[in-house]
Amino acid sequence: MTDSDEKQKSPRSVLVTGGGGFLGKAVVKGLLERKDRVFSFSRNRYSDLERLGVAQIQGDLADAKAVDDACRGRDIVFHVAAKAGFWGAYEEYYPPNVLGTKNVIEACRRQGVPLLVHTSSPNVIYSKNGSMEGVDESVPYPPASHNAYQATKTMAEKMVIAAADDHLKTISLRPHLIWGPGDNHLIPRILEWSGKIVRVGDGKNLSDTIYIDNAADAHLLAGDALQKNPQLSGNVYFISQGEPVYLWDMINRILEAGGKPPVARSVSKRTAYLVGAVLELIYKALRLKSEPKMTRFLAHELSSANWYDISAAKRDLGYKPRVSTAEGLEKLKKWLDDATIRERETKRRLFKITNDTDA
Repeated sequence: MTDSDEKQKSPRSVLVTGGGGFLGKAVVKGLLERKDRVFSFSRNRYSDLERLGVAQIQGDLADAKAVDDACRGRDIVFHVAAKAGFWGAYEEYYPPNVLGTKNVIEACRRQGVPLLVHTSSPNVIYSKNGSMEGVDESVPYPPASHNAYQATKTMAEKMVIAAADDHLKTISLRPHLIWGPGDNHLIPRILEWSGKIVRVGDGKNLSDTIYIDNAADAHLLAGDALQKNPQLSGNVYFISQGEPVYLWDMINRILEAGGKPPVARSVSKRTAYLVGAVLELIYKALRLKSEPKMTRFLAHELSSANWYDISAAKRDLGYKPRVSTAEGLEKLKKWLDDATIRERETKRRLFKITNDTDA
């Protein structure tokens, strides 16, 4: 057996930034199934990762030394961590999204890490001038960004593309609306606002989404592709379910999975846009830290088509969604049902403990 054969058979040392997050944890689980040695880099420690036996490195992406130490000895880095959201000051987004990505790239170079898979976003090409219908990766960046998230993710993606060379191979992925069991952002928000959600527009805007397991698969495939086909380095890929759905039908199906009634009220895009503009002014004037219930960006996002051509990911990465939207919704419903049962059992135990103490 040659040295190269031995190295190929030995488990890889892999770093996942944001390994405790929704997508990061799914990537971690996929890597563990491959018998890789997985390290997670996050600001916090996560009990789920401890149970999985994942080595956790605590640190801040804005800390160059901490990132450098975390990248030492790794065969590949999956840079998943980022600050998401469409509201907030630029100063809040720049350190994790821009400086953090810069630190990851430089650490990979210093430590000789040959492969980097970066999680980007379709929002980097967002334009308020119209819908995105079946567009591919050739669509240019808009002349200006419309919020701090878009601005900083665009800068990060451009850096990763520019970093690709003979020493560091990179791929950036653009998943849109990741959902599924374990979601701690999109699904909880939709269910929490059940009964208060108002449909924006006529409800006929198609949108891409991606089930969590499919998003994780795409990341692992991107890493494989970089190793086998170095000429793909520097590329960007849209990834999704490959089956656009009416956004508001999807929202109603998520509500149904959570045992909630469908959205019953609607407003025009123009009305929502004006409400968003007013709320933005109020929140900025009062320097409120919370996120407005409506913004101009959100009004556009909720009423416009946003779906993408994923043929490049299928061709170059071998990506094919293995969990359909219908199957994903069934899995989501079971997870939500199980969560409800666990919550009821916890309340029952607490009630019993309280009564026993009082007695």
